Amino acid sequence: MAIKQLVAAGAVGAATLSVLLLPATTAAAAPVTVPGVGTFDVPDQVIGAIPPGVQIPGIELPVAPQQQSVGQRAADAAMSKVGAPYSYGASGPNSFDCSGLVKWAYQQAGRELPRTSYEQLDAGAPVSMDALQPGDVVSFYGGSHSGLYVGDGNVVHASTYGQPVKVAPISSMPVAGARRY
Repeated sequence: MAIKQLVAAGAVGAATLSVLLLPATTAAAAPVTVPGVGTFDVPDQVIGAIPPGVQIPGIELPVAPQQQSVGQRAADAAMSKVGAPYSYGASGPNSFDCSGLVKWAYQQAGRELPRTSYEQLDAGAPVSMDALQPGDVVSFYGGSHSGLYVGDGNVVHASTYGQPVKVAPISSMPVAGARRY
């Protein structure tokens, strides 16, 4: 009996010692405000367990940030290069041709795309012009030119020698099709 007690005491002591020696990990938490009481850090696991749309009277839950689509991240990346010089065969990060800009922008969003504008028109999922979303690849001139849809009927593209990366209306060029990645 004494041996069992010593072993048990040793196990408890070792467990206690390991807790003291191991580094503490910080749990992710969000501030939750209870009016008239205060603001508390509530672990993300607890907040995540509350079904979407459920409202708790008198308690303000944090709003989860909206996740951006891959296409939106690519469009944002391409927009960050407005004004960069055009250079045939260039795929960034300082100068671009049309398909190089598209490929580079999607790389920034974590997705690989084909290198040439013709390959970009052949890959991805076809999308109609009335269903375009930011980041959709729009091809022009039979597939020899590509750009990224950025909303409001516009694309960002690297057009030609002497012209920097710019935003232009889709209607300013003959459309060959659009693809979503």
